[in-house]
Amino acid sequence: MIRNLCAVVFGLIVGMAVNMALVFLNVALHPMPDGVTFQDAEGMVDYFATLPFQAFLLVLLAHLGQAFTGGWVAARISANHPMAVAMVVGALSLLGGLINMMQLPHPGWMWLEMPLYLVVARVAANLEIQRRAGLSPGG
Repeated sequence: MIRNLCAVVFGLIVGMAVNMALVFLNVALHPMPDGVTFQDAEGMVDYFATLPFQAFLLVLLAHLGQAFTGGWVAARISANHPMAVAMVVGALSLLGGLINMMQLPHPGWMWLEMPLYLVVARVAANLEIQRRAGLSPGG
């Protein structure tokens, strides 16, 4: 039980690190205006209005990368329930994604990512389940 809880916490930490690395890459590719920070809600609204479509694809990759990587790490560390711990990470990542979508002005099409948090976490768990069973990921 303790190991599974630690697996979820560590998976979340690693997943958030992946997310933030990709977000910072996005900011490096599409710099924020002077004086705008992540804490400046009004400035972020204006900044988001200037971003090209590709920037939002990188945001999508960051969000789903968090759920996938975090889910995989949690599944890998788990004592005996790789699917469950990965899905907890996916669900918590989804919750964070919902909050993010409600707080910042993302394009409407990005709402499509919401169910994908759970899909990619499940794929990550299946990779670990297959590894434990001694199977290759392809079959």
